Amino acid sequence: MEFNNPADVHRICVERLGERAGRQFAAMARRGFRLDRPTDETPATGRCRLGGPALLEPGTPWPELDGYPLSLHAVLDTDALAPWLGDELPTRPGLLNFFYLDPDVPYEEYRKLDADAPEACRVVPADPACAVETPAPAPARSYPLAPVHAAGVTMLPDCWDLEDDDIAFDRDEHWGAPSLILDKLHDLDGNTSGSHCAFGWPDTSYAIYVTERDADGPEIHLLQLAADGDLGWGWGDAGTMYFMIPANAFAAGDFSQAVARIRCC
Repeated sequence: MEFNNPADVHRICVERLGERAGRQFAAMARRGFRLDRPTDETPATGRCRLGGPALLEPGTPWPELDGYPLSLHAVLDTDALAPWLGDELPTRPGLLNFFYLDPDVPYEEYRKLDADAPEACRVVPADPACAVETPAPAPARSYPLAPVHAAGVTMLPDCWDLEDDDIAFDRDEHWGAPSLILDKLHDLDGNTSGSHCAFGWPDTSYAIYVTERDADGPEIHLLQLAADGDLGWGWGDAGTMYFMIPANAFAAGDFSQAVARIRCC
């Protein structure tokens, strides 16, 4: 769920969940963005874009899996996003190119590939001072270029990405932390599962989770891509693709550990 006014987060959480659980849940808030098509009032944000050519440093090899080049789905301009993210962006990676295995080949050929392999997705940073537009080699798909406006919002985790130890709740009244959020905050669900978003928290309208955890805590959400008829991509029935990265790798600027997960009905 998302809030346009960060000041609303703590107030609403405490009002709905009580002092203890409200403070705990509000503390999980992260800054993120809705990625929308630009307008005259909301111009494109830096070099952020969906589709189009990659923005890579000269000499950077195009990522591939078993000889098949991945397809470029998006580029985030973190220099343009940094003022809103603040300390939540611990390194300055410049441009982030998001790739996923999506070759333009017959289905029988595609199904021989391991789409669940770590190499099936890649997030490649590039220095904006020297990055150049790099077209996708065949048989990778080339999607239309769509600049985006990144609207800053404050996000709370989807109820299904909560664990019972995250917030206090009455175990006689609720079967778990998700039950408390569904009961008290259901009408505030931002329902961004059909939208393109960056950073913050992933969102899904289904009873499934996206965010994995390790000793360093929940993963960091990098990018959420919904089905988009104008661009010509989609993943199953109402599917959404999420790019996630372990918290320690994000803090170190090691985007080689990013993974992509697809969730659909």
